[in-house]
Order: sequence, then C-alpha cells, then structure tokens
Amino acid sequence: MHALQYELTLPADYDMGVIRARVARLSPALEHWEGLGTKAYLIRERGVHGSPVNQYAPFYLWNTVEGMNRFLWGGPFQGLVDDFGRPSVRQWTGLGFAEGDGDRPAFAVRRRLPVPEGGELTTLMAQAVAETERLAAEGGAVLAAAAVDPHRWELVHFSLWAHDTPEAEGDVFEVLHLSAPGRDLLPRGRQW
Repeated sequence: MHALQYELTLPADYDMGVIRARVARLSPALEHWEGLGTKAYLIRERGVHGSPVNQYAPFYLWNTVEGMNRFLWGGPFQGLVDDFGRPSVRQWTGLGFAEGDGDRPAFAVRRRLPVPEGGELTTLMAQAVAETERLAAEGGAVLAAAAVDPHRWELVHFSLWAHDTPEAEGDVFEVLHLSAPGRDLLPRGRQW
C-alpha cells in the first residue's frame, strides 16, 4: 500500500462550491481506476471544525505503484495541474490498514507526526499499526491507515468516519466523495 496526498490551499474568500462541483463532475473518472484502493475527496473550509484555511486535499491509498504513476503521469492529475498549478505531492509507504464498522464516510482525520528519535524502528512502526487498529475499532470508523515517509521520518495516520465527531486527533476534513475501486484489495493489518 502507498499513501499519497496533495493540498491546494485556496484564498479565504474562495467559493468552495467550485470544488464541490468539480468533485461531482470529475469523480467518476476514478471509480474503476486500476491500482487505486481508495481516493477520499477532502475539503477543509475556513472556520469549520477548527480549520484556518480553505483547502482541497484528496487522500489516496494505492494498491500498486503502476496505478499511482498512471494517475500522476498522464492521468487525471494533469487536469488539476492545468487548472491550479502543480502542487507538491506527498507520498508515504504503507504500514497498516484496517476496516471499521462505519459505511459511508462523512469526515476524515489526518495526523502527521515525526517518527521519534532514539526508538527501535520496528517497535515504533508496530505502535503505528496498533494505532490504526485502535482507530478502526472505534464506533463509526470506516477505515484507518498508517504510513511512513522514511525521507522525512514522518508518520501519517489517516481515518474515515461516518459521523462528524471522529475519535481521532488531527486535521478534520469533510469527505465529498469516496472512490474505492480496489478497497477490497488493500492489504489488511501490518504490511511488513
């Protein structure tokens, strides 16, 4: 599993209805994308759930590098680049994935944090996987994932929730749509 996210931070007075309409119009393009586990179309609106910004920030869980690369190099990503400019794309290597009991996601939580210095890496990564399993076991959780960027030594915890009071810490996003053509193929549990 590979995690990927880019963020488009928009002006404070930006009409987020433009992003909502864009997602409604373009989301069908990824409903059958080979190699894609899930794409959560996420937004934050300034002043809502503590957000300081208006932002479009989709989060992807990929089953294959080939599918991710086809998306980035010649796929729908080019349309976003043409319309908004080329954003910085963050990538993390998957550590763990777990399903929850929730069905339709309404909100997402993303928490990025540094990998602590001085600890044994196996133990630290196992703790991240345990957090994924804990989050997925919470009522209303749809799914949870953990991944790491070993260049920056950054962990990311990502979870989707069926209600507006997620049981996770981090940045809260509204889920406009979830494309999940390969969700059932995402490897469960620890990924090493």
